[in-house]
Amino acid sequence: MNTADGWGDDVYQPDASDQREDTGVLDSEDTLEYDGVDDPLDRGWSPPERPWAVEHTGVTAAERHAGETLDQRLAEELPDPPVPDGDGIGDSEGTDGELLDNEVGAVRSGRLVAPDEGAHEDEEAALIASDVGIDGAAASAEEAAMHIVDEESFSG
Repeated sequence: MNTADGWGDDVYQPDASDQREDTGVLDSEDTLEYDGVDDPLDRGWSPPERPWAVEHTGVTAAERHAGETLDQRLAEELPDPPVPDGDGIGDSEGTDGELLDNEVGAVRSGRLVAPDEGAHEDEEAALIASDVGIDGAAASAEEAAMHIVDEESFSG
């Protein structure tokens, strides 16, 4: 470069004292990853509970070359679990789990209202309500789940 024209003098050129040592590896305090362990050698490694596929055929080169027979492959297959009869829910088969016992009524109740219609403070310890009929056939899921149980069905 021509120093008389000023081309090389105006460009910053660091000398040896300004150059920093750059190894490419950040210190642990300069990284964003922190897993709670200061020393990388303290992280450790958890081995699996038992070796993987050691008991299987085809681990060694000779076994891979020979291959597996169809009987060996079928011996490794697990059968599907048997399907239980019915849906397994409730007493009646072929339903969506509706119970058929003496604690579930067959007739749907209407809207349940407290004796004081919820206007006053409740003085009774028990929950008591009376059926006032289905209100416009628009019941919530909780109201539709209520059914009438005959008290005679409890005896016995």
